[in-house]
Amino acid sequence: MKPVKVSDTPLATGPGLRAEGVHLAYEDRVVVEGLDFAVPSGEITVIIGANACGKSTLLRALARLLTPRAGAVTLDGKAIHTMPTRQVAQRLGILPQSPVAPEGLSVADLVRQGRSPHQTWWRQWSATDQDAVTDALRATDMLEHADRALDELSGGQRQRAWIAMAVAQGTPILLLDEPTTFLDLAHQIDVLDLVVDLNRGEGRTVVMVLHDLNQACRYADRLVVMKAGRIVAEGPPARIIDEDLVDDVFGMRCRVTSDPVSGTPLVIPIGRHYADAVREEAAER
Repeated sequence: MKPVKVSDTPLATGPGLRAEGVHLAYEDRVVVEGLDFAVPSGEITVIIGANACGKSTLLRALARLLTPRAGAVTLDGKAIHTMPTRQVAQRLGILPQSPVAPEGLSVADLVRQGRSPHQTWWRQWSATDQDAVTDALRATDMLEHADRALDELSGGQRQRAWIAMAVAQGTPILLLDEPTTFLDLAHQIDVLDLVVDLNRGEGRTVVMVLHDLNQACRYADRLVVMKAGRIVAEGPPARIIDEDLVDDVFGMRCRVTSDPVSGTPLVIPIGRHYADAVREEAAER
Protein backbone atom coordinates (compact mmCIF):
# COMPACT_ATOMS: atom_id res chain seq x y z
CA MET A 1 0.00 0.00 0.00
CA LYS A 2 1.10 3.56 -0.69
CA PRO A 3 1.56 6.04 2.20
CA VAL A 4 -1.52 8.20 2.70
CA LYS A 5 -1.20 11.73 1.37
CA VAL A 6 -0.92 14.25 4.16
CA SER A 7 -3.83 16.66 4.24
CA ASP A 8 -3.10 20.34 3.62
CA THR A 9 -5.51 21.28 6.41
CA PRO A 10 -4.81 19.96 9.92
CA LEU A 11 -7.52 17.82 11.49
CA ALA A 12 -9.66 19.37 14.19
CA THR A 13 -8.65 18.84 17.79
CA GLY A 14 -10.61 18.75 21.04
CA PRO A 15 -10.99 17.08 24.42
CA GLY A 16 -11.34 13.76 22.58
CA LEU A 17 -13.06 10.50 23.39
CA ARG A 18 -13.51 8.87 26.79
CA ALA A 19 -15.57 6.36 28.72
CA GLU A 20 -16.59 7.35 32.25
CA GLY A 21 -17.83 4.64 34.59
CA VAL A 22 -19.52 2.69 31.80
CA HIS A 23 -21.51 -0.49 32.36
CA LEU A 24 -22.02 -2.44 29.13
CA ALA A 25 -24.27 -5.44 28.64
CA TYR A 26 -26.09 -7.54 26.06
CA GLU A 27 -29.55 -8.22 27.51
CA ASP A 28 -28.86 -9.84 30.90
CA ARG A 29 -25.17 -10.54 30.30
CA VAL A 30 -22.95 -7.86 31.79
CA VAL A 31 -19.68 -7.57 29.84
CA VAL A 32 -18.06 -4.38 31.17
CA GLU A 33 -18.72 -2.86 34.57
CA GLY A 34 -17.64 0.55 35.88
CA LEU A 35 -14.87 1.10 33.32
CA ASP A 36 -13.01 4.39 32.86
CA PHE A 37 -10.90 4.98 29.77
CA ALA A 38 -9.59 8.11 28.06
CA VAL A 39 -8.38 7.74 24.46
CA PRO A 40 -4.90 9.32 24.20
CA SER A 41 -5.04 12.04 21.56
CA GLY A 42 -2.71 11.65 18.59
CA GLU A 43 -1.59 8.13 19.51
CA ILE A 44 -2.22 4.58 18.31
CA THR A 45 -3.92 2.67 21.11
CA VAL A 46 -4.42 -1.09 20.80
CA ILE A 47 -6.86 -2.98 23.00
CA ILE A 48 -5.87 -6.60 23.66
CA GLY A 49 -7.17 -9.44 25.78
CA ALA A 50 -8.54 -12.96 25.60
CA ASN A 51 -11.75 -13.74 23.73
CA ALA A 52 -14.93 -12.42 25.40
CA CYS A 53 -12.99 -10.08 27.69
CA GLY A 54 -14.99 -7.03 26.50
CA LYS A 55 -12.53 -5.35 24.14
CA SER A 56 -14.85 -5.22 21.10
CA THR A 57 -17.75 -4.29 23.38
CA LEU A 58 -15.78 -1.32 24.67
CA LEU A 59 -14.96 -0.26 21.11
CA ARG A 60 -18.66 -0.50 20.14
CA ALA A 61 -19.56 1.77 23.04
CA LEU A 62 -16.88 4.30 22.07
CA ALA A 63 -18.33 4.26 18.53
CA ARG A 64 -21.89 4.89 19.78
CA LEU A 65 -22.99 1.47 18.54
CA LEU A 66 -23.84 0.31 22.06
CA THR A 67 -25.52 2.43 24.74
CA PRO A 68 -24.09 2.05 28.25
CA ARG A 69 -26.45 0.81 30.97
CA ALA A 70 -24.74 3.32 33.25
CA GLY A 71 -21.99 5.88 32.92
CA ALA A 72 -21.32 7.75 29.69
CA VAL A 73 -19.11 7.96 26.61
CA THR A 74 -18.15 11.55 25.82
CA LEU A 75 -16.77 13.07 22.62
CA ASP A 76 -15.19 16.50 22.89
CA GLY A 77 -16.76 16.88 26.33
CA LYS A 78 -20.32 16.01 25.23
CA ALA A 79 -22.29 12.82 25.87
CA ILE A 80 -21.91 11.04 22.54
CA HIS A 81 -25.46 9.63 22.53
CA THR A 82 -26.94 13.12 22.71
CA MET A 83 -24.96 14.44 19.74
CA PRO A 84 -26.34 14.60 16.17
CA THR A 85 -25.26 11.63 14.08
CA ARG A 86 -23.66 13.80 11.40
CA GLN A 87 -21.60 15.68 13.98
CA VAL A 88 -20.31 12.42 15.45
CA ALA A 89 -19.53 11.01 11.99
CA GLN A 90 -17.42 14.05 11.15
CA ARG A 91 -15.22 13.40 14.18
CA LEU A 92 -15.31 9.63 14.53
CA GLY A 93 -14.82 6.84 11.97
CA ILE A 94 -15.54 3.19 12.76
CA LEU A 95 -14.67 -0.08 11.06
CA PRO A 96 -16.73 -2.79 12.79
CA GLN A 97 -15.64 -6.39 13.05
CA SER A 98 -17.90 -7.86 10.34
CA PRO A 99 -19.31 -5.00 8.22
CA VAL A 100 -22.12 -5.76 5.75
CA ALA A 101 -22.83 -3.85 2.54
CA PRO A 102 -25.86 -4.00 0.20
CA GLU A 103 -25.59 -6.68 -2.47
CA GLY A 104 -23.99 -5.51 -5.71
CA LEU A 105 -22.40 -2.39 -4.22
CA SER A 106 -19.13 -1.46 -5.93
CA VAL A 107 -15.92 -0.66 -4.11
CA ALA A 108 -16.01 2.97 -5.30
CA ASP A 109 -19.61 3.38 -4.15
CA LEU A 110 -18.73 2.00 -0.73
CA VAL A 111 -15.78 4.35 -0.35
CA ARG A 112 -17.90 7.32 -1.48
CA GLN A 113 -20.22 6.62 1.46
CA GLY A 114 -17.37 7.71 3.69
CA ARG A 115 -17.95 11.25 2.46
CA SER A 116 -21.65 11.27 3.43
CA PRO A 117 -21.13 13.10 6.74
CA HIS A 118 -19.64 16.01 4.78
CA GLN A 119 -22.63 16.38 2.44
CA THR A 120 -25.47 18.83 3.07
CA TRP A 121 -28.12 20.43 0.90
CA TRP A 122 -25.83 23.44 0.44
CA ARG A 123 -22.62 21.40 0.03
CA GLN A 124 -22.92 18.68 -2.56
CA TRP A 125 -20.27 16.36 -4.00
CA SER A 126 -17.09 18.27 -4.81
CA ALA A 127 -13.59 17.79 -6.19
CA THR A 128 -12.36 17.58 -2.59
CA ASP A 129 -14.65 14.61 -1.97
CA GLN A 130 -13.50 12.87 -5.14
CA ASP A 131 -9.86 13.45 -4.25
CA ALA A 132 -10.45 11.97 -0.80
CA VAL A 133 -12.01 8.85 -2.36
CA THR A 134 -9.21 8.44 -4.91
CA ASP A 135 -6.52 8.92 -2.26
CA ALA A 136 -8.19 6.37 0.01
CA LEU A 137 -8.45 3.79 -2.79
CA ARG A 138 -4.83 4.36 -3.75
CA ALA A 139 -3.60 4.18 -0.14
CA THR A 140 -5.31 0.83 0.41
CA ASP A 141 -4.20 -0.58 -2.96
CA MET A 142 -7.82 -0.81 -4.15
CA LEU A 143 -7.81 1.69 -7.02
CA GLU A 144 -7.76 -1.01 -9.70
CA HIS A 145 -10.76 -2.70 -8.03
CA ALA A 146 -12.85 0.47 -7.75
CA ASP A 147 -15.53 -0.67 -10.23
CA ARG A 148 -15.81 -4.23 -8.95
CA ALA A 149 -18.69 -5.38 -6.76
CA LEU A 150 -17.75 -6.15 -3.16
CA ASP A 151 -19.37 -9.59 -3.58
CA GLU A 152 -16.71 -10.49 -6.18
CA LEU A 153 -13.74 -9.76 -3.93
CA SER A 154 -11.73 -11.97 -1.65
CA GLY A 155 -12.12 -11.50 2.10
CA GLY A 156 -8.89 -9.53 2.26
CA GLN A 157 -9.87 -7.24 -0.60
CA ARG A 158 -13.26 -6.57 1.00
CA GLN A 159 -11.53 -5.64 4.25
CA ARG A 160 -9.29 -3.17 2.45
CA ALA A 161 -12.33 -1.65 0.74
CA TRP A 162 -13.95 -1.01 4.13
CA ILE A 163 -10.74 0.50 5.45
CA ALA A 164 -10.66 2.76 2.39
CA MET A 165 -14.14 4.01 3.28
CA ALA A 166 -12.98 4.84 6.82
CA VAL A 167 -9.92 6.63 5.41
CA ALA A 168 -12.08 8.65 2.98
CA GLN A 169 -14.32 9.76 5.84
CA GLY A 170 -11.43 11.96 6.98
CA THR A 171 -12.19 11.86 10.71
CA PRO A 172 -9.56 12.80 13.33
CA ILE A 173 -10.43 9.66 15.34
CA LEU A 174 -10.52 6.14 13.88
CA LEU A 175 -11.86 3.07 15.69
CA LEU A 176 -10.87 -0.21 14.05
CA ASP A 177 -12.17 -3.55 15.32
CA GLU A 178 -9.74 -6.26 14.18
CA PRO A 179 -8.82 -4.50 10.91
CA THR A 180 -6.50 -7.32 9.82
CA THR A 181 -9.24 -9.97 9.80
CA PHE A 182 -9.20 -12.21 6.69
CA LEU A 183 -5.86 -10.81 5.54
CA ASP A 184 -2.73 -12.81 4.83
CA LEU A 185 0.39 -11.81 6.73
CA ALA A 186 1.75 -9.45 4.07
CA HIS A 187 -1.53 -7.54 3.85
CA GLN A 188 -1.83 -7.47 7.65
CA ILE A 189 1.45 -5.58 7.78
CA ASP A 190 0.31 -3.33 4.91
CA VAL A 191 -2.82 -2.39 6.84
CA LEU A 192 -0.92 -1.73 10.05
CA ASP A 193 1.64 0.35 8.16
CA LEU A 194 -1.28 2.31 6.71
CA VAL A 195 -2.57 2.95 10.22
CA VAL A 196 0.85 4.35 11.15
CA ASP A 197 0.75 6.59 8.05
CA LEU A 198 -2.64 7.94 9.13
CA ASN A 199 -1.38 8.55 12.64
CA ARG A 200 2.06 10.00 11.98
CA GLY A 201 1.33 11.69 8.66
CA GLU A 202 -2.08 13.15 9.43
CA GLY A 203 -2.17 13.15 13.21
CA ARG A 204 -5.21 10.88 13.43
CA THR A 205 -5.98 9.28 16.77
CA VAL A 206 -6.43 5.53 16.33
CA VAL A 207 -7.93 2.89 18.60
CA MET A 208 -7.69 -0.72 17.39
CA VAL A 209 -8.65 -4.13 18.68
CA LEU A 210 -6.05 -6.73 17.66
CA HIS A 211 -5.62 -10.41 18.41
CA ASP A 212 -1.97 -10.73 17.49
CA LEU A 213 -0.06 -9.76 20.61
CA ASN A 214 3.25 -9.18 18.84
CA GLN A 215 1.68 -6.95 16.18
CA ALA A 216 -0.04 -5.03 18.98
CA CYS A 217 3.30 -4.52 20.75
CA ARG A 218 5.03 -3.41 17.55
CA TYR A 219 2.43 -0.93 16.30
CA ALA A 220 0.88 0.49 19.48
CA ASP A 221 2.03 3.63 21.24
CA ARG A 222 -0.13 2.45 24.12
CA LEU A 223 -1.65 -0.90 25.00
CA VAL A 224 -4.89 -1.36 26.92
CA VAL A 225 -5.03 -4.87 28.36
CA MET A 226 -8.48 -6.18 29.33
CA LYS A 227 -9.59 -9.16 31.39
CA ALA A 228 -13.16 -10.02 32.36
CA GLY A 229 -14.50 -6.60 31.40
CA ARG A 230 -11.87 -4.57 33.21
CA ILE A 231 -8.65 -2.82 32.25
CA VAL A 232 -5.84 -4.61 34.09
CA ALA A 233 -2.87 -2.83 32.50
CA GLU A 234 -2.37 0.24 30.34
CA GLY A 235 0.72 1.92 28.96
CA PRO A 236 3.56 1.65 26.43
CA PRO A 237 4.14 -2.01 25.46
CA ALA A 238 7.72 -2.11 26.76
CA ARG A 239 6.58 -1.00 30.20
CA ILE A 240 3.68 -3.40 30.76
CA ILE A 241 4.18 -6.59 28.77
CA ASP A 242 5.90 -9.33 30.74
CA GLU A 243 5.51 -13.07 31.21
CA ASP A 244 3.33 -12.79 34.31
CA LEU A 245 0.86 -10.43 32.61
CA VAL A 246 0.55 -12.67 29.55
CA ASP A 247 0.00 -15.72 31.76
CA ASP A 248 -2.61 -13.91 33.85
CA VAL A 249 -4.57 -12.42 30.93
CA PHE A 250 -4.24 -15.11 28.27
CA GLY A 251 -3.54 -18.18 30.40
CA MET A 252 -0.43 -18.81 28.33
CA ARG A 253 3.11 -19.46 29.50
CA CYS A 254 5.63 -17.63 27.39
CA ARG A 255 8.98 -16.00 27.13
CA VAL A 256 9.19 -12.26 26.46
CA THR A 257 12.23 -10.98 24.63
CA SER A 258 13.04 -8.02 22.40
CA ASP A 259 11.82 -7.89 18.80
CA PRO A 260 15.03 -7.76 16.71
CA VAL A 261 13.39 -5.41 14.21
CA SER A 262 11.41 -2.96 16.32
CA GLY A 263 12.88 -3.41 19.79
CA THR A 264 9.36 -3.85 21.18
CA PRO A 265 8.36 -6.85 23.34
CA LEU A 266 8.27 -10.15 21.46
CA VAL A 267 6.07 -12.80 23.08
CA ILE A 268 7.13 -16.39 22.38
CA PRO A 269 4.51 -18.96 23.46
CA ILE A 270 5.81 -22.07 25.18
CA GLY A 271 2.91 -24.49 24.59
CA ARG A 272 2.44 -27.78 26.40
CA HIS A 273 4.73 -29.74 24.03
CA TYR A 274 7.69 -27.65 25.14
CA ALA A 275 6.71 -27.24 28.80
CA ASP A 276 8.86 -30.16 29.97
CA ALA A 277 11.96 -28.74 28.30
CA VAL A 278 11.32 -25.38 29.93
CA ARG A 279 10.92 -27.02 33.35
CA GLU A 280 14.15 -28.95 32.87
CA GLU A 281 15.95 -25.76 31.90
CA ALA A 282 14.61 -24.01 35.00
CA ALA A 283 15.67 -26.92 37.21
CA GLU A 284 19.23 -26.82 35.86
CA ARG A 285 19.48 -23.18 36.86
